[in-house]
Amino acid sequence: MAGMELQNTVKEALNALYHHPDDAVRMQADRWLQEFQRTLDAWQVADNLLHDASSNLETLIFCSQTLRSKVTRDFEELPSEAFRPLRDSLNSLLNRFHQGPPKVRTQISLAVAALAVHVSVEDWGDGGIMNWLKVQMNSRPECIPSFLELLKVLPEEVFNYRISARPERRRQFEKELSSAMEVSLSLLTACLNASELKEQVLEAFASWLRLRRGFSPSVLANHPLVLTALSSLCSDILSEAAVNVVSELIHCSAVGNSSDVSCQMPLIQVIVPRVMSLRPYLNDPSKDEEDVKAIGRLFADMGDAYVQLIATGSDESMMIVQVLLEVASHSEFDIASMTFNFWHNLQVYLVERDLYLSLGNEALIEAERNRRLLIFRASYDSLVSLVSSRVQYPDDYMELSREDLKDFKQTRYAVADVLVDAALVLGGDIVLKILYMKLVQAAASCVNDQSSEWRPAEAALYCIRAVADYVSSVEAEVMPQVMSLIPKLPHHPQLLQTVCLTIGAYSKWLDASSNGLSILPSLVDVLMRGMSTSEDTAAAAALAFRHICDDCRKKLCGSLDGLFHIYQSAVYPEGGNFRVSAEDSLHLVEALSMVITELPPDHAKKALEALCLPVVTPLQEMINQGSVSLGQKGARELTIHIDRLAYIFRYVNHPEAVADAIQRLWPIFKAIFDVRAWDMRTMEALCKACKYAVRTSRSYMGLTIGAMLEEIQGLYQHQHQPCFLYLSSEVIKIFGSDQSCSDYLRNLVEALFRRTACLLATISDFTTRPDIADDCFLLASRCIRYCPQIFIPSPVFPSLIDCAMIGITVQHREASNSILSFLSDVFDLTKSHEGLQYQSIRDSVIVPRGATITRILIASLTGALPNNRFDTVTYTLLSLVRVYHIKALEWARESVSLIPKTAVTEVESSRFLQALSEAKSGAKNNDIMVPIEELSDVCRRNRTVQDIVQDALKPLELNMVHRV
Repeated sequence: MAGMELQNTVKEALNALYHHPDDAVRMQADRWLQEFQRTLDAWQVADNLLHDASSNLETLIFCSQTLRSKVTRDFEELPSEAFRPLRDSLNSLLNRFHQGPPKVRTQISLAVAALAVHVSVEDWGDGGIMNWLKVQMNSRPECIPSFLELLKVLPEEVFNYRISARPERRRQFEKELSSAMEVSLSLLTACLNASELKEQVLEAFASWLRLRRGFSPSVLANHPLVLTALSSLCSDILSEAAVNVVSELIHCSAVGNSSDVSCQMPLIQVIVPRVMSLRPYLNDPSKDEEDVKAIGRLFADMGDAYVQLIATGSDESMMIVQVLLEVASHSEFDIASMTFNFWHNLQVYLVERDLYLSLGNEALIEAERNRRLLIFRASYDSLVSLVSSRVQYPDDYMELSREDLKDFKQTRYAVADVLVDAALVLGGDIVLKILYMKLVQAAASCVNDQSSEWRPAEAALYCIRAVADYVSSVEAEVMPQVMSLIPKLPHHPQLLQTVCLTIGAYSKWLDASSNGLSILPSLVDVLMRGMSTSEDTAAAAALAFRHICDDCRKKLCGSLDGLFHIYQSAVYPEGGNFRVSAEDSLHLVEALSMVITELPPDHAKKALEALCLPVVTPLQEMINQGSVSLGQKGARELTIHIDRLAYIFRYVNHPEAVADAIQRLWPIFKAIFDVRAWDMRTMEALCKACKYAVRTSRSYMGLTIGAMLEEIQGLYQHQHQPCFLYLSSEVIKIFGSDQSCSDYLRNLVEALFRRTACLLATISDFTTRPDIADDCFLLASRCIRYCPQIFIPSPVFPSLIDCAMIGITVQHREASNSILSFLSDVFDLTKSHEGLQYQSIRDSVIVPRGATITRILIASLTGALPNNRFDTVTYTLLSLVRVYHIKALEWARESVSLIPKTAVTEVESSRFLQALSEAKSGAKNNDIMVPIEELSDVCRRNRTVQDIVQDALKPLELNMVHRV
């Protein structure tokens, strides 16, 4: 398509995108424009339209974005001689758009900055971009707004990894900018004289400060840019740019260790007084909320940056602490919460003993720690009072939108974290006393159940619950009063929900308390009320019931009848007015199971039968109705009961009793297996129940384990349920080393893996059934660890290696990770004494496939798999290298040699291979990661390069002939 014609087509597509009434036409135009941006023609067309005076705003914005993205991603498309014309054109555009539009000017600035990332100082000419920019600013003063924008974005692009520059070039660019810091600051200082440019100058200065390099604190302390920013804080209209600069200065002067203090002190001494002078504005009603937020941010930044100094408790530091308490007291939570990170970090510096080790002996450490804790006691005491009121439900909580309710919950979580920090400094018992006083005041105002004054009591209880883990289990002054007050509180649903959760949170205290047993009945009554009030209160009550039964199980062994009554009322819907959901009823199942665990074996067996009865009865009734009826049931009708059995088998820790139960229940399980094998949800629930029965019963399973294995082995041949594989995985873990089970397990392993290898014959099979792949290779890894004597000599072992090679590059994360972990386990087999005897068998399978496995792994590193799999792929590759040494290095060299030099240079390839060689020699993974990461980054730097690399490595070709 001719140039002018293509330009017109772009304009027409943009017009359609923004103005055509038909959605389909707009979508078609959008797709066309996106494809156009990837073409080589996009360079010239975008450049032409930007220089065209007739182009409208939509065209200018699109073309400036296109040019910026082309420079960012596709710079390598251009021949080397195209750089200077491109640079000159972009410079011309900076001049043209120096007065705007701002969006266009920003995109052009970003394009120039990206160009500078790609091009070295030598190739750029004129001494590099900073000297070039200095010349341009001096020769075209009217275009300074454009050049200031470029000055602002230049340091930001150091950290823009979307720019497809090589890692080495990116490091060079960062060094170039750091060494040009003096030039940049002088250019910015020269622009300060123009008042209309001050905001832009300060924004650019803030951007350069984020580099954290190339300047000394003592020089900055007296620099005109710093003094301008600090003086701007006191102007009537607070400058956002000045706030950003001061914020960056605070972070630049952060104190990480004692050696930093003297170095940073000149800058700190300039910053702190100026920021502290803003204190009166925190509560100034004439100040705009955004201004107050900016001031609060500066105080919070000071707290975060200087927390190590503040933790010493000097008089000067306590002034900052007092201001931060004022910020924490602000009515707007967004402002108050800015300090929360500081309170946490300060707590760490006060409490962690490791941070005092430089003091030497234990006596000095303890004395200094106690001194500091004493100094900050009053501050954290005040903090508890300030933040605890933040969790109170608002008057209009019933009208809150879902988003507002979510924000309110996040507020409560944040406050709970602050209370934990306070408890670590003050001690949980002291924080409890402060909160209890608030509860007493709130409880006095609760007149009746309908009172709107339930909210303060709920807030106080929420806070008391938040610090439960930090209250001493022997606390005897406040907790008995809290527990005696709880049953007297109104039954408002929100309050009752928090009451129930608080009871559960203090279950360990109830167990340790001397009068815990006498308190429990009244608290259980409260929980039963919660179970019958609403679904939310029932959920809270069921969870609390589980905590109490877990921690107080010994005390509750004599109350089984009452506990069973509660359990049956929840499990049988018709048995009472409880509103416990099926999911929450599992808490009750778990609760009873843990109490039964404490019973003697003969009593436990009977109790287990009683626990199973209300669950088994409906299952037996469904089976009695015949296989046709059973097959037509909804999955949930079955799984609701099977899940309860799974919890029973999991939490009743009486192996013989559980083994006896599963033996009696096996006919029921088998009937469901036989009729519902097609139903994934039911099979998953049933396999989970079997898994926990196997895990608890272990060797007591007897003949049942054989029947179970025979069942799933037969069903898997026709119904390819992944859960059959994960149940087998649990069996292998428990019985893999049991010689008496060898025949069962050998038949099981060979049947399952043989069938799976047929199911997963191509990468599309892996993509379609990643769940099978995931569970198959998890099972294979278990076999390597627990029964290599069965698996490695088996004829299915080579087939499974071939299967793994096909599936390495499946995009499903869990499936891919399972395959890679399996291969790592194969390579690491000889690390164990038992695995050493199978080395020759393993090598006879791996060595003929080694070159292909290596090629696929390197392809995975360089783009066949997403970057978030890097660690897993690298570990697998290094495991291969450490086992096969010279062979593996040769395989890697062959693979890397396939990649064209336009994609990866000789130096980058050599560094990668050298890293593998060092791994072979025993180097730790962390020491050799950089060259491997850089090869990965280089090969992924843009889509074109990634496609070139993958076309060369061909990870899906298993029989590729390697070039010698």
